[in-house]
Amino acid sequence: MKNHFFDKLIHNKMAVVGGIIVVFIVLIAIFAPLIITQDPQKIDLSGEGLAPSSEHYFGTDDLGRDIFSRVIAGSRTSLLVGLFVTVISTVFGALIGAVSGFIGGKFDNLVMKIMDIIMAFPSILLALVFVTIFGTGLYSAMTGVGISNVPRFARLVRGSVLSIKEKEYVEAEYAVGQKPGKILLNHIMPNCIAPIIVQATLAIGNAIITVAGLGFLGLGAAPGVAEWGAMLSDARNYLRAMPQIAIYPGLAIAITVLGFNLLGDGLRDVLDVRQD
Repeated sequence: MKNHFFDKLIHNKMAVVGGIIVVFIVLIAIFAPLIITQDPQKIDLSGEGLAPSSEHYFGTDDLGRDIFSRVIAGSRTSLLVGLFVTVISTVFGALIGAVSGFIGGKFDNLVMKIMDIIMAFPSILLALVFVTIFGTGLYSAMTGVGISNVPRFARLVRGSVLSIKEKEYVEAEYAVGQKPGKILLNHIMPNCIAPIIVQATLAIGNAIITVAGLGFLGLGAAPGVAEWGAMLSDARNYLRAMPQIAIYPGLAIAITVLGFNLLGDGLRDVLDVRQD
């Protein structure tokens, strides 16, 4: 089974390209302290707005900070954002969706109505409300985005549970007197893993974009922190004079999100049993 999965994975071009990009970004984040050439927080007003050179690969920003080092350091922040948001969304969404779908009836209808109400609002709008209530900051932004994405996972898992719990092997477990909780954990949830993995992979890219958007609005990372969205926000007033301030963090966001989206789409094709 594993060999079959990896065989399909390496023959899926989208998954391979996306995987290469993701691994590349992850390696950069892991070895960031070894890659950065200068202190990403160091301000040097005498060297502001310098063009790319052998000393400053991506040039410097309006405060003379090395953009290359800030982009590399920002990879850690952005990956942390994506993982943190996705963990919140996956854990709570899977729990809500599994319990709701398994119990069914009026309880299921009520829970799904609540999920529908939350999904009616854009993620960034709910995140803005959360940040407004609990204060600005990266963790408030990440938590808000994570909670706003819970309904997507809840509906996904709920749909899978509704389908799987009607299978004959599940009915057989009931027939032999197996407890409902064990049936859900041991026989239903393992079969929901594939769609959860795909959705989680795609959610990482979406989370990075959303939190970067909050950072662009000044509601994400604290001032001075090397975070790609905040770097784009700092570049707004210098797009003509110092375009490098916006170009490189913008490319970093685009490439990272592209990698996760390609990997997610590829995994969806690989894990789709209808294509076997």
